[in-house]
Amino acid sequence: MVSEELVPTLLQRAISRPLDERQASYAADVTKLVDATYAVISRTGRLDPTVREILREAGLSTQAFYRHFASKDELLVVLFEDGRRQLTEYLEHRMNRAATPADQIRAWIEGVLAQAVDTEAADRTRPFVVNVERLAEAFPEQQQASVAALIAPLRDAIAKVSDPAGAEDRAVNVYRLVFAALADFIRQRTAPDARQIASIVAFGLRGVGLPG
Repeated sequence: MVSEELVPTLLQRAISRPLDERQASYAADVTKLVDATYAVISRTGRLDPTVREILREAGLSTQAFYRHFASKDELLVVLFEDGRRQLTEYLEHRMNRAATPADQIRAWIEGVLAQAVDTEAADRTRPFVVNVERLAEAFPEQQQASVAALIAPLRDAIAKVSDPAGAEDRAVNVYRLVFAALADFIRQRTAPDARQIASIVAFGLRGVGLPG
C-alpha cells in the first residue's frame, strides 16, 4: 500500500511528467526551427526564407511552427537575439583579455568588424543587417534590449577613460559608427582589410577622447 503522505508527491509527479516532456519537445522544436532557418539562409543565399522552406528543412509541420511563433518575423527576431547574445559574449571575451580600457575599446571595435571578415559569421549576420529596420519596427523592445546588451561592456570601458556621465552617449556613437561600417561590408559581401579596420578603430578611439 502506498503511504498516504506520498500520494501528493506521486500525484504531482504524474501531472508534471507529461508537462515536462511536452516542454522538452517544444524546446526541441524551437531549436530545429532556428537551426533550419540558419541552414536555409546559408544554403540558398536568400535573406528571407519562406516558412515552407524552413519547415521542410526542420522536418516539422505548419502547426508546429505556429505553436511557437505567430509569424516568420518572430522567428527572425529569435535568430536576431541569439546572434546578438553570441556576439556580446564574444566581445566580452575579447575585452576581458585586454590589458587597459583603451585596449578593451579597441577589442570591441575589432570584434564587431571581425563579423565581416569571417565568411560564416558574415553569412549568418547578413539577414539581420538587411532586415534590421523592419525587425526593429516590428519588435522595438527586443531591438533596444539587444543593442543595450551590446553597448554595455563598451560603455563601461569608455567610462574608465572619459567622463562617466557621457559614457553612454559616446558608446552609442561608437556603436553606430562601427555597425554602420559592418553593415556596408556585409551588404557588399566584402571583408575589411587591416588598413580599413585600423582606420575605423582610430576614428572610434578619437571619438571617446583617446589618441587614435
